[in-house]
Amino acid sequence: MIQTALILETLSSFAQISLEEMDNVRFMNRTDTKYVINVNRIPDLLTRMNGDYRVLDINGNRLFSYYTTYLDTADYLFFNQHITGKLSRNKVRYRKYETTGTTFLEVKEKTNKNRTLKWRIENNLASDGTCDPVACEFINKHLPLTYLTLKPVLTNIFKRITLVGTELKERITLDHDILYSDPDRRKEGLPSIAVIEVKKDQFTDRSGIAEILKTNSVYPTGFSKYCIGNAVLNDRLRKNVLKPKLLMINKLENEYNRLVFA
Repeated sequence: MIQTALILETLSSFAQISLEEMDNVRFMNRTDTKYVINVNRIPDLLTRMNGDYRVLDINGNRLFSYYTTYLDTADYLFFNQHITGKLSRNKVRYRKYETTGTTFLEVKEKTNKNRTLKWRIENNLASDGTCDPVACEFINKHLPLTYLTLKPVLTNIFKRITLVGTELKERITLDHDILYSDPDRRKEGLPSIAVIEVKKDQFTDRSGIAEILKTNSVYPTGFSKYCIGNAVLNDRLRKNVLKPKLLMINKLENEYNRLVFA
């Protein structure tokens, strides 16, 4: 794709940071701020960030593919926690890092103080969608609820760029080329959007990318790839609260199509 080639060309001039150095900015207890932009704006955004951020480089690769499987209950407890505005909510997922071939089981908690906590272990989901005893023990340890029966309900594949501030202690992820699927083999892609997440371990307003985005009239917005994926694939779920996000996606899709097919 032309867009991917342009992104890679722009990234080639960035100073790099290794996976080992990234250990200092894992931020397993952090604040998250999200933004959504048209994917065509990524190269210009990266150009403006160059010099203030280093890009994660693994064996010469700077654009990585992620494969995520989300677990939930039969009645979508975690999805409903989110869309009903529950201040303390959870997420359970398996994430495979295609570049390294490593898969982690991750449990995330959004606290009522707007902090994100994350725990993870290296673990693989069985081919029949069940968790092994180690995974079950890990999940039960970190979830406030007990006796939950979890099953795979959604998968997504996306490409990610990871950047780290050279001076400010912040980590940026830029996700795009998002493709969803579910156990019923329904599929839906979101080729027009990029999701930016700014992750910091301290409460501070200082952020280089936030200033760049603000200058370009891009402001923070809540955006859950998990909730959006369920909303676009599953008509049985409540999703009225997500309508503004779905309308935003449609608007960006129209802008994307005008640019691509003009």
